[in-house]
Amino acid sequence: MDKSRYSGEIRVRSCGILIEEGKILLINLHSPVTDELIWIPPGGKVDFGESLREAVQREFTEETGLKVTVKDLLHVKELIDNGIHAIEFYYQVERTGGNLSLGKDPEVFDQDQIIQDLKFFTKDDLKDLNIVPAFITDDLWKLSRPELVIHRMREVMLRSTFVKLDLD
Repeated sequence: MDKSRYSGEIRVRSCGILIEEGKILLINLHSPVTDELIWIPPGGKVDFGESLREAVQREFTEETGLKVTVKDLLHVKELIDNGIHAIEFYYQVERTGGNLSLGKDPEVFDQDQIIQDLKFFTKDDLKDLNIVPAFITDDLWKLSRPELVIHRMREVMLRSTFVKLDLD
């Protein structure tokens, strides 16, 4: 796989977490980072002048055929690995329309598509899969009500983001 389109710059990615009837929607793709198949929430590169929320909506439609409304920010991750540097934002999304269908990455030619499949999974289904990022299997399912998960993720993010500055 040619990683050059993904390396040499800091990429900002915006992704959507869609959970319906206790199942999460993930896409299966050939990772440019690990050069292996992974399951990951739909999402991708934020275009210049595009908001994070607009990027989630566009990427979701491109990859899944679904229209979504973007809700709360659930997780932020910095990835520096194997020549790739990305800042990733994961938002809770809600389906508003469209038909579920396997899309493609418009940055990649048809013969080089990295997106292989898409599917809804229960928490138990995830145990034997290569899931990225880890928070999907580690933290997202710890509480049964989605609004409590969102609240907990906000608390974790706030605790890890603020740094006391001594300006004296």
